[in-house]
Amino acid sequence: MKKKIIGIIIILLVLIQFIQPEKNQSKDYTNDISTEINIPQNVQQIIKTSCADCHSNYTVYPWYNNIAPVSWFLANHVNEGKEHLNFSEWTTYNTRQKNHIIKELKEVIKEKEMPLTSYTLIHKDAILTEQQNTALLDWLNSIKKY
Repeated sequence: MKKKIIGIIIILLVLIQFIQPEKNQSKDYTNDISTEINIPQNVQQIIKTSCADCHSNYTVYPWYNNIAPVSWFLANHVNEGKEHLNFSEWTTYNTRQKNHIIKELKEVIKEKEMPLTSYTLIHKDAILTEQQNTALLDWLNSIKKY
């Protein structure tokens, strides 16, 4: 009986590998935030390292993203992040949305709520230093209201 259950579990694990979510890897920068707002090079690097995987249309995936159900969890996580902010779709937001996002960004950075601990556990380079936190906040404070 145990062998049969283990066999079924193995078969299910193999079968679910064929159900892979779509990758978040667009190369279209038409609506990117950088087309509308000047972003200093150091801030661009911070965004790329600590924010873009979940808050843009281009995720750099780790090797384990090819293993279901991990791939499903990561896809859900990225989609959820993009619902709150998508740097790649910035120009599609209206004035109210942009002002709200900037306000929220300031708050989560001040409170050190981003990047999420679940992300930084694996991506140690995404942990923001005090200097990076300050650079992000200075940049956000320099953005004029829409």
